[in-house]
Amino acid sequence: MNIGVIKQVAAIQAMTATELRKAWQTYFETEPPPFNRTFLVKRLAYRVQELALGGLSAQTEKRMARMAVEEDTSTEKRKVPGEQLLAGTRLVREWKGAQHSCMVLDDGGFEYQGRRFGSLSAVANAITGTKWNGLVFFALKKQGEKA
Repeated sequence: MNIGVIKQVAAIQAMTATELRKAWQTYFETEPPPFNRTFLVKRLAYRVQELALGGLSAQTEKRMARMAVEEDTSTEKRKVPGEQLLAGTRLVREWKGAQHSCMVLDDGGFEYQGRRFGSLSAVANAITGTKWNGLVFFALKKQGEKA
């Protein structure tokens, strides 16, 4: 990797949120997504390297296209009884007098207070400090009910 790319990546890591949004517009020519700072830094650093060193090989792109078409039966989608949680859905819960909300992300994860969580249970744990079933905590199912 050349020194220029390393310097650009280091500069991205030191940017403020406003500077990251401006850099996003420069590198992607779109408005930045409403994700947290960590996401923006990682994606911008990747983009700088992609532009300097080239993107994915044609073979890799073809393979990814095939994989996107094939049905993936190895991963179970997050479900509310009978339906899937849609990306962009905001889940809200009041806990000890404070209102807490998290958003369902495109990849099935969750964002709460600018941090990414892999499960609703992890979000519930962050809020309460104790172990909870995330679906129960956000009232998407009743305790003891199967999802």
